[in-house]
Amino acid sequence: MSNNMIANRYEVFQHIGQGGMADVFLAVDTILNRHVAIKILRSELCTDAVSVLRFEREAQAATALSHPNIVEIYDVGEYKGHHYIVMEYVPGKTLKQVIRDRGALLKEEAVDIAKQLVSATAEAHRRGIIHRDIKPQNVIVKSDGSIKILDFGIALAKGSMQLTQANNVMGSVHYLAPELARGEPATVQSDIYALGIVLYEMLTGDVPFNAENAVQVALMQMRNELPDCQKINPTIPMSVANIITKATSKDRGQRYQSCQEMLNDLRVCLLPENLNQEKLVLKPAPKERRPAAPEQTHAMPVVNDNRIIANTGRQKKQHEATTQQKVVRPAVQKKPKKRLLNRIALGVLILLLSLLAVSGIYFALSLSGILSPRVEAIMVPDIIGMTLTEAKEVCTENNLVLDTSNVTYTLTESTEKGHIIAVDPEIGTEIETGSRITVTVSSGVYALADNFVGMNIGTVREMISNPSAENRDKYRNIVLTVAEQDSDTAQPGEIIAQELLEPNMPYNPETKTEMRLVYASYPTIVIPGNIEGMAVDEASALLEGMGVRVLTSNLDYSSLPQEQIDNLQFGIVIKSDPEMGSEYTQREDNYITLFFY
Repeated sequence: MSNNMIANRYEVFQHIGQGGMADVFLAVDTILNRHVAIKILRSELCTDAVSVLRFEREAQAATALSHPNIVEIYDVGEYKGHHYIVMEYVPGKTLKQVIRDRGALLKEEAVDIAKQLVSATAEAHRRGIIHRDIKPQNVIVKSDGSIKILDFGIALAKGSMQLTQANNVMGSVHYLAPELARGEPATVQSDIYALGIVLYEMLTGDVPFNAENAVQVALMQMRNELPDCQKINPTIPMSVANIITKATSKDRGQRYQSCQEMLNDLRVCLLPENLNQEKLVLKPAPKERRPAAPEQTHAMPVVNDNRIIANTGRQKKQHEATTQQKVVRPAVQKKPKKRLLNRIALGVLILLLSLLAVSGIYFALSLSGILSPRVEAIMVPDIIGMTLTEAKEVCTENNLVLDTSNVTYTLTESTEKGHIIAVDPEIGTEIETGSRITVTVSSGVYALADNFVGMNIGTVREMISNPSAENRDKYRNIVLTVAEQDSDTAQPGEIIAQELLEPNMPYNPETKTEMRLVYASYPTIVIPGNIEGMAVDEASALLEGMGVRVLTSNLDYSSLPQEQIDNLQFGIVIKSDPEMGSEYTQREDNYITLFFY
């Protein structure tokens, strides 16, 4: 947006992310003095009713939720035609980035993250909200190991209207439950399946199913059993492997029936007595029954002496009718032929319906973009370190499409601004020509915030306002605000809290970044009037005991007449600056001056 201030309240500092519908910016709430993330619907989508409604649904779904592992929504609004959502700013990496950087996580860490993620999803389910797109890309991992789940853009609230196009499969195919791939509606068990896949990926370092294109992955989700996670990572205990097995059952009836059930198992799976459980073996999913032929589902008539006896299902009457059956006359013998024709017609009808069902599935997958004609495969080129312009040229030369509308920007440790640091799919992956690839681009080299807690506020003010040559680039864009707070333990002026830009938090030194310091209050006194005429040493001790700094000034009396000199009292306070009786606050760089002869 052209103006850095939104709704006369949110001052935007930098662009930090981009999704399919919106851009995300880091801003400061100037009223509450805190960092926030603002998601702003793209201009070209503001006139699209479905996009606006989906954007509003995301805000409504997340606003209805209150959980420590769900990103909090602070405000929703529209400003100059732009729809926006103001949410909690969560510094950290996505779970996907953590897995890419580190590979398989330690089982203790993976289970801890899973517990937080399942707990957050359980809260959404209690509120009647199905997320439908649980994946590591939608989970932020903070530096302390806690997580936040976000992006309820395609969440489905109970009783809400469906915003997706007919036959369109929503969600990421690598985490898609089999029933969703078949076009069935999303349920609680669909989210549980995705949670199981995420736990599998954390423990093995990769998703269970990979293929040349998305439709093959979808088919694998429907047909293939998950690879044995313990063969990939032998450190996974059976208790944890069993949780994955149950969460990712092809038959949703055999999955956990609620997130609370899954959470209960996660809480105890690493206890010593549970590590060596027996392997969980689920029954094969029941195959779908084909419709029975009419003669199997309806009572068949029996001919007896030119009379039709209905089969009521009662065994005695059926036996009597059968034993009394006689040779029928030729006029009745045409009925079996008629039944044969009926069977043939029914078989043709079933065949046609099957063909229509297959065609419908093919059409649905085609609409969703999952199904595409098989074309020539090519390796993802190495475009790490390139600019978007350079990478776009390389992709065009290789018959690939660089998705410049879905670029993720992030601060880095050493990569210059504007250069690519990650590619999806990864470099060297074999993909079809014409495929789109997405990239993550450096938004600059971050600096780590210094820890000022325990230092004097005056010292820090001087460091920020007049930085040394070594710290000039680091401090030049820090916007410092301060606040006082009473403290029984800290010295007056000592910094007791550092907010917004917390110690060791990465930030962009090229953009304005606010830091708020809270320091222990200085004492405020009324300068006593009785110090006039008091010995200067005694008056100094009195004031210093009240928590203030004192300087003494010996007045020159050499120019006074001798008579006046003879009447002077030496070492006695004559006056003070500030004056006696006035209110005085002791700060880091001021003092009370006592004057005497």
